[in-house]
Amino acid sequence: MKRILIVDDSPNWVKYHENAIRILFKNNVYIESAFSAKEGVERLMTSIDEPYDVILTDMQMEPDFLPLFAGEWFIKQIRFMKEYKETKIVIISAASNIRAIAEKYETDYIPKYACRNEGAYDKIGEL
Repeated sequence: MKRILIVDDSPNWVKYHENAIRILFKNNVYIESAFSAKEGVERLMTSIDEPYDVILTDMQMEPDFLPLFAGEWFIKQIRFMKEYKETKIVIISAASNIRAIAEKYETDYIPKYACRNEGAYDKIGEL
């Protein structure tokens, strides 16, 4: 069973992602969520013995990390943890520079406007 963490400050988006992923994995998935980058790090720490297989993160959450987006800070924290070295990270954001951010951190990305397109979550299902 795949373990997935969704980090987004919008409860509606978290629910949307959860539903899409449950359909993709035919409910054979364990999903946790966090509503800020800081809460996401807390989830990582409490799951260190059973690391997530996939982490989906928004970029634009709490403003505490300017000039970085909160999601960028979160990705940097993930990269510090050897237990998450093999974890797939997918940025799902409305940030206009999402592609450049994904390239900078060597992650996959899905623009939020594309989430409703068929096949948008295929990158996650490729595991």
